[in-house]
Amino acid sequence: MQTGFHDAVAAWFDSRFAEPTEPQRHAWPVIQAGRDALIAAPTGSGKTFAAFLAAIDSLLRQGLDGTLRDEIQVLYVSPLKALSNDVQKNLAEPLAGIRATLEQMCLPDVEIRTLVRTGDTPAPERQAMVKRPPHILVTTPESLFLILTSERAREMLRTVRTVIVDEIHAVARDKRGSHLALSLERLAALTGRSL
Repeated sequence: MQTGFHDAVAAWFDSRFAEPTEPQRHAWPVIQAGRDALIAAPTGSGKTFAAFLAAIDSLLRQGLDGTLRDEIQVLYVSPLKALSNDVQKNLAEPLAGIRATLEQMCLPDVEIRTLVRTGDTPAPERQAMVKRPPHILVTTPESLFLILTSERAREMLRTVRTVIVDEIHAVARDKRGSHLALSLERLAALTGRSL
């Protein structure tokens, strides 16, 4: 794996993969430098994971230096509910694997929490999310809009540092795409960051 990742992240990656994919090799330096990245590559080339691993590395470093707070820092938006649920499941393995690697390296444990928020999310889970926000929020364009219109929920998004928009081609040319673009502009204004 290329340098720039914490040793625990790099060790976990090397234990699971022979090498990064080409999109990952090109995207990681850009993402880690805090710049915007558009990754266009075939299905299965690790595009989404490229963005997530860089975000996980940042959260892990904060956890190790004691600055990781209960706040949403990473927002993942997918136009498909099913994909949102798959992403949360797909994050469970690397997060658990990296925690195990930390333990093997005799480093402190860092819990990075994820949560899916869609129209199917029960009200008690939504309320719990406001009380103790996850570090990574997985949602849909419609749920993002609803969060931005709710005063209490909107405050959770003020701390977002990274936005991952997946499958943008599915909404780019229709009303959902325009709606998502508006929500992302509102999010940028809320955070005071160019996201």
